[in-house]
Amino acid sequence: MRIVENETPLVIDMALDKTDMAIIDALCKDARLSQRQLANVVGVAQGTITNRIKRLESEGVITGYTLNLDPSSLGWEMTVMAGLCIEKGRIMDVQQKISADNRVFAVYDVTGDWDSMVLARVKDREDLDNLTKTVFTADGITRSYTHVVLNTVKESGVVLPKE
Repeated sequence: MRIVENETPLVIDMALDKTDMAIIDALCKDARLSQRQLANVVGVAQGTITNRIKRLESEGVITGYTLNLDPSSLGWEMTVMAGLCIEKGRIMDVQQKISADNRVFAVYDVTGDWDSMVLARVKDREDLDNLTKTVFTADGITRSYTHVVLNTVKESGVVLPKE
């Protein structure tokens, strides 16, 4: 393990071995597996699973366990992507304000024509209109370009890189 300090919070660069990767892979497929089930899947002792998971959590590799929901079942009928141009020196402030809206589920700093990309879900066209006129035109935003997603081909969380 190598610890790197810079102006941002402490970063830990931890080498993951095959057992760590197998545990992560199994949890990505089903985060509800018990430690006993994980031990069977990975082929190691349950104590090894307990110790490895604690270490992966404390080192920040595993940051939490989440529930995957179907957005349309909850009333979110449309997904939108917006590219935003933001006044110089205001990016962090504007991104924090945008992030506070419950319809927004991702905000990214990006390269290219836009300063930030925002992913959001809205209930209907009226909700999209409101999001566009309130959030995407907030003070500090000089230009926005909104795309409506017609079909989601793939949407998933972080997965293990292929070796």
